[in-house]
Amino acid sequence: MAEAAGEVPRAAGGPAGWISILIPAAIFVWLVQFVPAIASGEVILWAYDWVPSLDIRLSVILDGLSLTFALLISGIGALVTLYSARYLGNHPEYPRFVLYLMAFMFGMLGLVLADNLIALFVFWEVTTISSYLLIGFNSDEAKSRRSALQALLVTGTGGLALLAGIIMLGNVAGSFELSVILSQGDMIRAHPLYAPIVILFLAGAFTKSAQFPFHFWLPNAMAAPTPVSAYLHSATMVKAGVFLMARMNPAIGGTDLWFWTLTIAGGFTAVFASILAMRQTDIKQVLAYTTLMALGTLTLFIGAGTSDAIKAMMLFLVVHSLYKAALFLMIGIVDHATGTREAEVLRGLGRKMPVTAVAAVVAAVSMAGIPPLVGFIGKEFLYKAGLELDQGMFWVTGAAFAASALMFAVAGIVALRPFFGKLAETPKPAHEGPVMMLTGPLVLAGLSLYFGLFPDTIEAWLVAPGTWAVYGDPTVSVDLYLFREVNAAFILSLVTFATGAVIYAIHRPLRNWLGRVFEANPIKFDPGWDQVLDGLKALAAWQTRHLQSGVLQRYLFTVFATLGVAVGLTIWARDALAFDLDLSSELDGLLFKHWAVLIFVAAGSILTALTSSRMTAIVCLGVVGIGVALIFIMFSAPDVAITQLLVETLVVVLVAVAMLKLPHLDLPGRRDKRPWHGVLSIGVGVVSSAVLIAVMQGDIDRRLTDYFEITSWPEAYGRNIVNVILVDFRALDTFGEIAVVVVAALAAYALLRGTHYKKPVAAKEDEA
Repeated sequence: MAEAAGEVPRAAGGPAGWISILIPAAIFVWLVQFVPAIASGEVILWAYDWVPSLDIRLSVILDGLSLTFALLISGIGALVTLYSARYLGNHPEYPRFVLYLMAFMFGMLGLVLADNLIALFVFWEVTTISSYLLIGFNSDEAKSRRSALQALLVTGTGGLALLAGIIMLGNVAGSFELSVILSQGDMIRAHPLYAPIVILFLAGAFTKSAQFPFHFWLPNAMAAPTPVSAYLHSATMVKAGVFLMARMNPAIGGTDLWFWTLTIAGGFTAVFASILAMRQTDIKQVLAYTTLMALGTLTLFIGAGTSDAIKAMMLFLVVHSLYKAALFLMIGIVDHATGTREAEVLRGLGRKMPVTAVAAVVAAVSMAGIPPLVGFIGKEFLYKAGLELDQGMFWVTGAAFAASALMFAVAGIVALRPFFGKLAETPKPAHEGPVMMLTGPLVLAGLSLYFGLFPDTIEAWLVAPGTWAVYGDPTVSVDLYLFREVNAAFILSLVTFATGAVIYAIHRPLRNWLGRVFEANPIKFDPGWDQVLDGLKALAAWQTRHLQSGVLQRYLFTVFATLGVAVGLTIWARDALAFDLDLSSELDGLLFKHWAVLIFVAAGSILTALTSSRMTAIVCLGVVGIGVALIFIMFSAPDVAITQLLVETLVVVLVAVAMLKLPHLDLPGRRDKRPWHGVLSIGVGVVSSAVLIAVMQGDIDRRLTDYFEITSWPEAYGRNIVNVILVDFRALDTFGEIAVVVVAALAAYALLRGTHYKKPVAAKEDEA
């Protein structure tokens, strides 16, 4: 808030404030010019080759869905930044806040406008990082840091699942362009990888949009400043998952897996979150849980998948964005003016804050679904779509009814109780908010009223084009109206009002009862999150204690054991040794010299394993190396053999000198580990041999070999192909290897010429 310690006096936030207001406003005005074309059914595409080698394009698709989201993001963004310039303008870190908020906005715009799935994922992660920074903006508070980290880990984990799904879908469709993928729905749904793709995409969407059981992070995100909460909950990050499900509906929707997963998760989230909202006394927390209700409802109707359901979803998307942003900004004004957000404390504020009260009541009436606000139309079309379903009608309609009735009661808690009745005493004397902070709630509440009275505007501009894009059929008829006839949906609305009024009348004892029920429930998601993190920390400590013990032997054992097991299991799983191998004929082809070298190498290996002398061990390893060099000579690789001999000789000499200073091999307690080391070495040897045999039995790809043989002399002027590869074709790699050796040599030289350690004078005196 502006009263933060160390405030910096700024007029409307200073340059950072006006820049943050003008950018989203300019984007909104620029996007409005495309409304007539998109409303007529056009789809605008623009593309730029970003990473051509990976088939990644920075492409934009502008259709009804992306334009609706972009207008909400930029339009509400302009009002939120105007509000922020007054609310946080004097905060010492306000320019940093603006930077984070603009990154957040551009990430969301890039996400909804992206036509390439890889680009979409990049912007998806931009929103993850920027929301982490915004939620943790008050970084000196432990609660803010915890909430930011929780949001980052939950949504970031879902993002990794989404990336895997994107890669799989791109391979199945043969393209990462959404404009191509969305036209291949039948092929994708028939593919064997369809189920994994759906699961991975929904993992990303459910974590981002806080669907059960990932719902717990969203209310904690209220640790962010109020403008961030208003933006995040109405038009940006939490709607990203909803956008992803809506965008992918033509390609991967329309199946039983899609229908039941989304309807069950969405319906349960909507009702469960509405019940949780009734428990809260902090109005900001109440609004946070109503966001979960809205996200669940949107997911529910995307899953339902009929044209009426998609139409209702698009309408409710806009309805929720308008009233939720207005209510969040309203509660920021109340908190700013009174110093509290507690519903039990706030009372009769309409007398001191009449303008704020008007904005709050209008927005809350829209949330309650009362005519003539657009929220009533949204609720009517939700009921109408649910009642016309062939399957899941009772579940979808019942979930929508329960959530709507509870939202009616919540609207009373948010707007009726705080602004009406006898004026209660608050921590600070109540007063009306400043104009810059009132503009956003008034404009958004006014739009809720205007679109309710004149629904044709929102129908033509947003709902109809969005429905065509999500449903995948531009011929679907969209006709919005406030009231035409008494039907089942209208009667259900009347029942909703009556039920909601009863719930509001008993909301205080109901809240106390719910509190006792949830306290008695052993399953608590937010504390469970802390337990999960504690478990991960304990696992990391255990792993570090056992894998990073500081004992070189244990490191080597772990590395080679992992190698042997991983490669061995791969050979077994792939059945890589499923071929006929005549060992007798192979052994008959060995000459005396081959047997001699084999025995030579085997003797060196066995003696290395059995000796207790480091000097003997290194000499025996040298014997093994010389044996390998002899093998190179016998199979016509004299240059490699010479290199091998030089390396072995040098290693034996240098290591032997160092070994003279080291203790005996068989220190106490080490001898019992020798058998395990022997088993490991034999196992790794068997696995390595199996890999070589499998490679030799298969067809060798000679494309590179033929290329080097053909081009070695004409292009590199060298007859020794190995040398040509090293110094010409792979010159940069060779240079890097030489650089590594030089750096290592310089480091060794620096260590060797370092001064000897000298004992402190005090230590010498103590010895004396």
